[in-house]
Amino acid sequence: MLKYDLAVIGGGPAGLAAAISAYENGIRSIVVLERDVELGGILNQCIHNGFGLHRFGEELTGPQYAERFISKLSETSARVLLGTMVIGLNSDRYITCVNKYDGVFTIQAKAVILAMGCRERNRGPIGLPGDRGSGIFSAGSAQRYMNIDGYLVGRRAVILGSGDIGLIMARRMTLEGAKVLAVAELMPHSNGLNRNIVQCLDDFGIPLYLSHTVTDIFGKNRLDKVVISQVDDRLKPIPGTEKEFDCDTLLLSVGLIPENELTRTAEIPIDFRTNGAVVYDDMQTESEGIFACGNVLHVHDLVDFVSSESEKAGKKAAEYITGGCVSIHKAATIDIKNGNGVVYTVPQKVVIGGPEKSLEVFFRVREKSEKSIVEVSSGNRIISSFKREFLAPGEMERIVIPRKLLENINESIAISVKSGGTV
Repeated sequence: MLKYDLAVIGGGPAGLAAAISAYENGIRSIVVLERDVELGGILNQCIHNGFGLHRFGEELTGPQYAERFISKLSETSARVLLGTMVIGLNSDRYITCVNKYDGVFTIQAKAVILAMGCRERNRGPIGLPGDRGSGIFSAGSAQRYMNIDGYLVGRRAVILGSGDIGLIMARRMTLEGAKVLAVAELMPHSNGLNRNIVQCLDDFGIPLYLSHTVTDIFGKNRLDKVVISQVDDRLKPIPGTEKEFDCDTLLLSVGLIPENELTRTAEIPIDFRTNGAVVYDDMQTESEGIFACGNVLHVHDLVDFVSSESEKAGKKAAEYITGGCVSIHKAATIDIKNGNGVVYTVPQKVVIGGPEKSLEVFFRVREKSEKSIVEVSSGNRIISSFKREFLAPGEMERIVIPRKLLENINESIAISVKSGGTV
């Protein structure tokens, strides 16, 4: 049995920022558990630039961004266990791990931070029809093959889904000499950042087919052809709209899923809207002493926001360890709900009378809109309003609500979007 004040599960951008923050807030007994052979997580294969604009005011590649945090962590007393898989977690903060050096062992921690990141949705859950030839990859897998292992995954490609990884891989494959024939997106809007649509598709003349999906795949050994079709308002393929592409590769960029198997093992409630844990405004889950941050909590579009959110989790975990925060099971709380036009909110609960002067809420919208008003309400009362020039599902939004506005609220509050108007 190994004992630590804090155990951080995951050594990607979220885990690194959380561990450093906890150390800076007085915690010295820290262990970081990472299943890969090196720290950095997904950033290690993201060799394109664009990271760190919010955080550092400059464009970095993924490995450069990660290295800044890895270097900072190395200056602390935190212990890092690489090649270590966490296979069990319970609500009493006992962690079961395994690696090739120590076999199976257990860690007991005063606080735990969940920072396991997310994984890609693959072909099975989306029910793609057609043959099962080789040449079908998730966009992230293709990215790893190309950027880490040095393999070009194909010469003529179609990409299904316009998530940021898919858009970036359209550009990456083009730069390596492949021909990207099309990007098909099921929804009537892209799920990626607007800057990636411009820089990765428009700049290279790659067509984006909105409201389209793959309706057939041909290829006995290797992929030979992909058929895409337009879909109607119910997302059903429209007969007669088929487009055929002769290709040897299909990349899937059809969504990310938070890695919450351990969260479920610990019987921590999951929010079906985010597929992440339900958390309070201090990033603590419903299981006291267990915190969550980063993409395991909700999928972010910018790593800069992952870092800031995870630093908050590290700070709050440090306060919990040192007895500086109120027990969530003894505190009065209010719920945050999604109103009109909002898909989810994080956090989902707020502790009444918390020490911070403001409440930071992240959310995503259902559809694009211009000149909109984001309203915070309780019942029929409008508490606060925020003007937004442009909102899109592919971009996470953030509002900061003065906590004094939440005084005397005994029921839930809702975040809603109203098109047009003035604040």
